[in-house]
Amino acid sequence: MTGSPTQPAASFEAAREELASVVQRLEAGGLSLEESLGLWQRGEELANTCQQWLDRAREQVRLAQQGGEGSDRTAGEEPG
Repeated sequence: MTGSPTQPAASFEAAREELASVVQRLEAGGLSLEESLGLWQRGEELANTCQQWLDRAREQVRLAQQGGEGSDRTAGEEPG
């Protein structure tokens, strides 16, 4: 999957849906070893994509909280 570290190629929702499908197929069984390994590898790629999205979201929340905390501090101060 081609995506930069800051912008994964697939949307979080698309990657999560496909990952769920991969897991279902693996759990259902009846696949050859080669098919299972291919699905496993695809699942790893999708899990990494989801993790990238979650990491970005976590960082955005952290930055928003830092920005909000700074605004609260200055807003609560009395004019000098």
